[in-house]
Amino acid sequence: MTRIFISIDIPENIQQEIEKIQNRLPEFAGKKTEIENLHLTLKFLGEISKEEIEKIRKRLKEIKFSQFETSIDELGVFSEKFVRIVWLHLSNCEEIQKIIDEKLSGSFSKEKRFMSHLTIARVKRLDNKGYFSSELKKIKIPRIGFVVDSFRLKKSTLTPKGPVYETLEEYFLKKEI
Repeated sequence: MTRIFISIDIPENIQQEIEKIQNRLPEFAGKKTEIENLHLTLKFLGEISKEEIEKIRKRLKEIKFSQFETSIDELGVFSEKFVRIVWLHLSNCEEIQKIIDEKLSGSFSKEKRFMSHLTIARVKRLDNKGYFSSELKKIKIPRIGFVVDSFRLKKSTLTPKGPVYETLEEYFLKKEI
């Protein structure tokens, strides 16, 4: 069984901009996401057999979708009460997520509440939640946009040092005419 998800990977130049935002986060006990691991999860599929992965590959190849623009437009946290995740919102990704959801609906349940976000840090402990929250609000997010030209089927291997991601297949989106 292999741990599988579908994602939009973040271009290298955008990763560098996100790293600048990460470097402005207030101090916390936890870990910033490695910039090469930044991605938007469109659908987490879980532990899947090789046979099922082949079926998923075929279904995803059937998707016809145009390239689109997205931008980072908000910094936030999950959850307000016990901050665990610091994220950046990505705009305009809901439609492709719905199409992927539909394409795989025979084998996987649909996402009930998709929230388009990049996890930029995982918080284990905060000594002063109020200070952390007020400092986060001071961080101004510049409009950081890019064109999404593909999505990927990825394998995730959990290790003591963190997850290792491997692209199994990339699906290119068509250019607008």
